[in-house]
Amino acid sequence: MRRLDGKVVIITGGASGIGEASVRLFVEEGAKVVVADIQDEKGGRIASELGVRYLHTDVTREEDVQAAVDVAVSEYGRLDCMFNNAGIAGAVGPIESVTVDAFDKTLAVLLRGVFLGIKHAAPVMKRQGGGSIINTASVAAIRTGYGNHVYSAAKAGVIQLTKSVAMELGESNVRVNCVLPGFIPTPMIVKARGVPVEEADGKMGVIIEAFKEAQPIRRAGLPEDIAKAALWLASDDSGFVNGHALVVDGGVTGGRMWSDYQIAIEGLEKVLGVKV
Repeated sequence: MRRLDGKVVIITGGASGIGEASVRLFVEEGAKVVVADIQDEKGGRIASELGVRYLHTDVTREEDVQAAVDVAVSEYGRLDCMFNNAGIAGAVGPIESVTVDAFDKTLAVLLRGVFLGIKHAAPVMKRQGGGSIINTASVAAIRTGYGNHVYSAAKAGVIQLTKSVAMELGESNVRVNCVLPGFIPTPMIVKARGVPVEEADGKMGVIIEAFKEAQPIRRAGLPEDIAKAALWLASDDSGFVNGHALVVDGGVTGGRMWSDYQIAIEGLEKVLGVKV
């Protein structure tokens, strides 16, 4: 039996990156998926290929998020998993260069979008007696220097919102968890650095190569790695997991890599003229 047989899932930001990988895996595992995104061409193409429902959804607009939930319920009768995954890199650069508009847009997508997804999924899941809400946070939420300032703050907010709401909705058998990706090559990273949208996919090989040495596990993380973590949180296999922040980062937040430590020790030995 496939792990999501009979389950209905909404995935925001489902047209690319982690969202697209999750859509493909969830469908493979038997889910009925609503792909919610603003990338209409990509989203429509994925929907046509996989036989899923695509809906233009701007997660900063409450009416759009409500419409996505309404479509899932009206077409499939229920909502078992809400994966609040849509994201942007947001405001970049030194703090003095960040505009208020960029700040507001970053929080609108990364934090308000998650809030709206939880808000509108919750009553449906409570009525039906259960469900799983998954939010995409980031290792940038728990370690400085892994993301832009506002992005990092917003993702920290996602973790705390997840934990807080889990204590409320858990009493109704609705689980709320989040996943914290490490260095995962996605088109979002390339676009944030000014690469045109139409060229972003072609640059992914370069990013994957660059990320290979970033963590103890010597390969770049992939969107599929995060999709597999989200699959577990969406499935009944994680039925007793609530309020959890699941780090999927190849060990990058664990501390200094052993090889770097050894290099430092060798340097110290040379300075001291002794074997440490």
